[in-house]
This record gives sequence, structure tokens and C-alpha cells, in this order.
Amino acid sequence: MAVVASAPGKVLITGGYLVLERPNAGIVLSTNARFYAIVKPLYEETKSSSWATAWTDVKLTSPQMSRETSYKLSLMDLTLQCVSSSESRNPFVEYAVQYAVAAAYATFDKDKKDLLHKLILQGLDITILGCNDFYSYRNQIEAHGLPLMPESLAALPPFASITFNTEEAHGGKGKPEVAKTGLGSSAAMTTAVVAALLHYIGVVNLPHFSNNQYQERENTTNLDMVHVIAQTAHCIAQGKVGSGFDVSSAVYGSQLYVRFSPEVLSSAQDFGKGKALEEVIGDVLNCKWDHERTKFSLPPLMNLLLGEPGSGGSSTVSMVGAVKKWQKSEPEKAQESWRKLSNANLALERTLNMLSQMAKEHWQSYKSTINNCSKLRSEKWIDQTSGPKEAEIVKTLLGARDAMLEIRCHMRLMGEAAGIPIEPESQTRLLDTTMNMEGVILAGVPGAGGFDAVFAVILGDSSSKLTKAWSSLNVLALLVREDPHGVSLESCDPRA
Repeated sequence: MAVVASAPGKVLITGGYLVLERPNAGIVLSTNARFYAIVKPLYEETKSSSWATAWTDVKLTSPQMSRETSYKLSLMDLTLQCVSSSESRNPFVEYAVQYAVAAAYATFDKDKKDLLHKLILQGLDITILGCNDFYSYRNQIEAHGLPLMPESLAALPPFASITFNTEEAHGGKGKPEVAKTGLGSSAAMTTAVVAALLHYIGVVNLPHFSNNQYQERENTTNLDMVHVIAQTAHCIAQGKVGSGFDVSSAVYGSQLYVRFSPEVLSSAQDFGKGKALEEVIGDVLNCKWDHERTKFSLPPLMNLLLGEPGSGGSSTVSMVGAVKKWQKSEPEKAQESWRKLSNANLALERTLNMLSQMAKEHWQSYKSTINNCSKLRSEKWIDQTSGPKEAEIVKTLLGARDAMLEIRCHMRLMGEAAGIPIEPESQTRLLDTTMNMEGVILAGVPGAGGFDAVFAVILGDSSSKLTKAWSSLNVLALLVREDPHGVSLESCDPRA
């Protein structure tokens, strides 16, 4: 029986750079762009030869990249050996497989281990599929002379084949292998694979996507297990311990996130110094994971939009490195800059929470105010107030805009000080124009910034105006929207 799990991509709207250090928080929104992992047995029965060798087969298929990779997994020490072309290797999936199986061995009793052994000896057949939204199809759209509109993206077949970047085409500047839109594909993929595997081998029992209430449950033990294994696999595959906001949102959905202490992964980083993998993963599971997450989503009647300017991607790793270097060279200036940025982030978080509360307590006033403001530029919003309650709502909307402008200002200044384009001039012009459009409350560069993408938060149903305006500015509006759901089981193969 196949298990299908999915996990969402993300957009970090506040907390760029700051979220790398505790106790700074970041607002991360999960999206409707999802990565899928399908896990099923490779053979109907256990291969008799497997019992003797204690090795089993693992096959990884990525249809969008036309890749198939074969591995041998040792049931003695959980070593994973690639037995096909090394070009098609995927370290994120490799560590996900090893760590998920190790988690089962670390937590099961003898009877369960015997059943696990039999199941794994049937081999593991893993297929990974990412929604088109994770990848850039802008070049194909332009090559076919199609308009830079979401409708052109919607016309693509689901899980369309992915175009590889060529070094020559980009002057050999070390572009990533595949052109992406910055939604955290590796984190979503790792989380989906870990979740599908842990459910398949009986370590967790995950909720189905149709059950909208599951995130309200107080008991998140199953999700916590997925989170720890996915964070560990993702960090070790990357070769660095990042903040983890992308994996956390892939597991739990939209949230206000404070990172975990990097020390929780010291056991996994030291693997190979005498301890068995099962023991190492046991240590990681028993560590005190001190990340913090608070449920968060955009206030009602507000929508997230993402745009792809098509000016080439940025390397998050090198930009983070430049900011850290600046922090060391000018610690006092950096600290002051971070304090101001942190205050602006808190102000935005506070005003958005206030708007959610206002929607709950005064729905009719809130609804009519959002509807009126969605048709106007922000300087005219205050003219639409019919009473004190509506005036308070508009005042809070404008407070959120001011906080966003403050965030952008400090991000720009930090970029200038560190010598990197966090909000490049071309993005500044685009964002200023966007924020002056009807019904737009927020606009910014997500995450670490750069040239990759821009986001906007709009009031009501003002998206068609913005997508047309963006298109005229050579920006492709993506089909991505906020969806607060985290990881979940699916009832069938998404291609069915």
C-alpha cells in the first residue's frame, strides 16, 4: 500500500537574517505550493537473497527531472550506497531515508523491529514531485511568446518537466542547477519524504489533508517527530545548521518562528566517531528542542501574492555570509541596526494580530472596511471610514504599512552596510510602485532578499489589478497563495 505525504513551501515575510539568531522571531507563511513523496514497497515479497545479505534496495524517482537513482541500504548499520550514476544523487532524500529508518530502530521494541525488518526487505520505492510553483517557468513562457500572467502558468501541465540551468547561458556564475522561485523546495521535499517514510514504517500516524482541524490539536507528538528528523536530515544534507524556519513551516504550517539552539544537532554532526546511526538519532530525538512557534496567519480577507521579476536569482548563503562578516567588523552598528529591524518586525506582527482580532470581534465593520479599501490607494483609505470602529481598523491597516516601510528601510541599510543587494534598486522601484497600487497593504522582498522574488499582501480581491500591473512591469505573478496547513497525508497520488 502506497503512502503519499505532502509538505508546503514557505514565504518568510519578516525576520530575514534576524531569524538566524535566538530569540529573534520571523513570520513565515506556508503556501499552497506542495511537495509530494510517494513511498511503497519495491517488491511484492521479501527477496530471499536480502535475508542473507541484510541489504535492501531503495529506488528514488524524480519524474520532473527524468531521474531514477538506485541505492543499497544496509540493515546492519543503515549505510546507503548509490549504485547508479552519481550525477542523479539527492543528499536530502538520502539523509531522510537513513534518519527515518534509524528513528524507527531507535524507538521500536524487538517485535516491532522484526516487523520493520521484513517491511524494509521488500525494498523502498520513493517518488518525489514538486508543484510547478517551486520552479521558474518564466523562460519557457517568454520563449513561447505567452503573456507574463498567472494564466500562462496555469496552462502548464501539473508537475511539468524542469529546465536545467546551463553554466554557459549564465556566464558560468555558478547558478543553481535548476531555476527556482525561492519557496524552500529542499525543505518541503525533505519534510514530505521523512513524513511519508515515518508513516509507512509505522513510527508516526499522520493526519489527512482533508482534516482541517488537525492543527488545532494540542498533541503534536507525531508532527514533532517529523520535525526533528526532517530538520536533522535537511541540516546535514546542506552541510550547515540553518535557522530551520523553512522545515518548521513545512511541518506545522504558517507560524511565528524562533529558531532552535544549534547544539541539538551536535550528535548528528559528530556521526562517524564510533556511535551507531540508530544511537545518534536516538540522541537527537532526546535532545531538548527549544524552537518556538506561535500559530499565525494573515488576517481574514488578505491575500499573499508572489512575483518573479526575472532578474536572476541570488545566493542566500553568500548574502548571509556577507551580513555575518559585517556584524563582526562593526558590532555596535550591526547591533543597533538589528534592534531597529527587530522593533519594526514586532510592530508588523502586532498590527496584523490586531487586525485578526478586529475581524473576530467586529466582522461586519472589518469586512466593509477591507472591501472599500481594496478599491483604493492607501492615502484614500481614511476617507472611507463611516464610524469610530472603521476608523480604528483603517488606522491599524496604515500602521501595518508603516511597519513594512520601516522594515524595508532597515533591510536596505543593512544591505548597503554589508555590501550586498538585500533590496536592490530595481526591487525598490518595483516595491514602491506596488505599495502605491489600489488595495495593496504590504510589499517586500522575502527571506534574505535579493533579486529572486517579491511579495505583496493585498486586501480583498484586488489581485487581478496587481497581476496586470506587474505584467506591464515585466514581473510574472505566480499562482502561490498562503495556505496555513503543514505536512499531511494525501488520499492518492497527486497525478491521479
